[in-house]
Parts: sequence; C-alpha cells; structure tokens
Amino acid sequence: MSQTNGGPEAEPAFEAAAPAPGTIEALTPLVRRRIAPNGGPFTASGTCTYVVGRGRVAVIDPGPDDAGHVAALLADLDGETVEAIVVTHTHRDHSPGARLLAARTGAPILGCGPHRAARSLAEGELPMLDASADKVHRPDRQLAEGETVSGPGWTLVAVETPGHTMNHLAFALPEEEALFSGDHVMAWSTSIVAPPDGSMRAYMESLDKLRERSERTYWPGHGGPVRDPRRFVRGLAAHRRQRETAIRARVAAGEADIRAIVEAIYQGLNPALIGAAALSVYAHLEDLVERGLVLTDGPARLDGRYRAGAGI
Repeated sequence: MSQTNGGPEAEPAFEAAAPAPGTIEALTPLVRRRIAPNGGPFTASGTCTYVVGRGRVAVIDPGPDDAGHVAALLADLDGETVEAIVVTHTHRDHSPGARLLAARTGAPILGCGPHRAARSLAEGELPMLDASADKVHRPDRQLAEGETVSGPGWTLVAVETPGHTMNHLAFALPEEEALFSGDHVMAWSTSIVAPPDGSMRAYMESLDKLRERSERTYWPGHGGPVRDPRRFVRGLAAHRRQRETAIRARVAAGEADIRAIVEAIYQGLNPALIGAAALSVYAHLEDLVERGLVLTDGPARLDGRYRAGAGI
C-alpha cells in the first residue's frame, strides 16, 4: 500500500517476495516458521506462525481458525512440548488458532489482552473493521511491557507496540537479537492503521520506540524478515510523515473528502486495497484534526469534510 503521488518519499525498501505456506522451515537455531494458508492482499502469503526453541517450545501467533493449520503444526512438533502459546494481537488472522492449539495441547495462552479500540465510536460511526477483530480472545496471562515467558535456551520479552491495534505486542528474543514484530513492522508492506480500532499517533510513537532498540532481525506476522530493522523503521516513519504531508497538501488544495484525497495521492493501487487506503488516510486525518493542523466539523469521520487548519 505504498503507492503515492504526493512528492518524493523516503520509502522503506519493501520486499515483494513472500515465503510460501505449507511447510515448516528452520530459520535460525531457535526459530522455525510455518505459514498459514490464508494468503491475500492483506496477508501476503499468509500468517506467519513461529516456533521458538527446541523440545519445549513457544508458538507465536497460531493464526486463523484453521484446524488443518494447527494439525500440521502439531505434526511438525511431534515429540516436542508446547510450553506457551503467545499472541501479538487480536485480529482473526492471528489469534483464533491459539484456542485451537490450547485445546489440543493444554498450553496456556499468553501475550496481548482482549481486543480494545483506541476510542469509542462517534455518533453514527460504523465499526469498519469489526469483522476482523477477534473479540473472543481471553489470554490465560496478559503480558505487559518487559514481562517474559521462557523455556530452555530461549526468552520472549513483551514490547508494547500499540497502533495497528491498541493491544499489539511485539516480542524480543534476546538470545538471537531478534524481535517478533507482529503486524506493526513488516518487510512486504506498510501496516493498516484504521480508527477506531487503531491510532496513527500511537502507531508513530511505537515506531519511535522501536527505533531505540538494538535487535538485528525482525520476524513479522506476514512476509519475510526485516533486515537492518533500525534503518527500515526510520524509513517507515519517514514514509508516514511524507504521507501526512501529502494529505495536508491535498486538503490545502481543496480536496475536502477522503475519497478525493485517496484518488489524488494513491495511483496504480490494487483496487482491493482502496478501502484500506481510505482508512489509512482517515487515521492520518484523525491525528491531524487532534493537532489542529486540519479542521472538520465535530470529530473526524470517514465521511467527513476537511479544510486547512493552522500551519497549512
């Protein structure tokens, strides 16, 4: 979702190629990956389910409600014990499989808390991404910043990264200087940030937080690894700032609604992603309205009319 016509951007180096589903692959001495068969415009080749450790393991993001995926994962782990099921966030392509895996193994579900929105719905506002939220998720143990789960030779440390969802967690693996970044940072695409579930301000603050960390590799929720993550995260932040600048310029030029702004700054976009682009623009506008840089009547809305504010 990186196409734009808003001027030059410090574009992160996205990797279009995505690993294939259907097999388990050893990525490092401590990390294996099986990809769920749920590929699509928003999921690359599918949700990445990670196995951490050997013998007594943690499983990160067992994926969608897909009994076949969970059965294949258990066959991969024949003779090993699942000590913990770890979930980054409550979207239906990540967390429902945790309940299936827990039922088969008895392992506790750890990680993010129940699904929650960044704010309440405004009057007349529809929950645009309500169908994507896993509102049934209830972990056995909710992890906060810095809390850990560990096994023989491995440790996972919770890193709070709200924005894509407000309960989003990443997990550091200090033994390999790696981070499981969920959907917050991915090598293949920018992350969707869609109000009211997500918050652009929180997302940007979480990017700033990750820029201060020292991990050498990110293992994301979709697509391949993020190499040189500090540089990549800087690129993502610059990309979002350039997108904000482009939106402000279009509002200043008189394009008052989100549809017109999307048509102006996204060109050659896959039609299946136009709705996501509109939600991304909406997230930026919501933040800009809160900061007084763009004006609207009442709270920012997906169907709102916008005009220039201070500093444009």
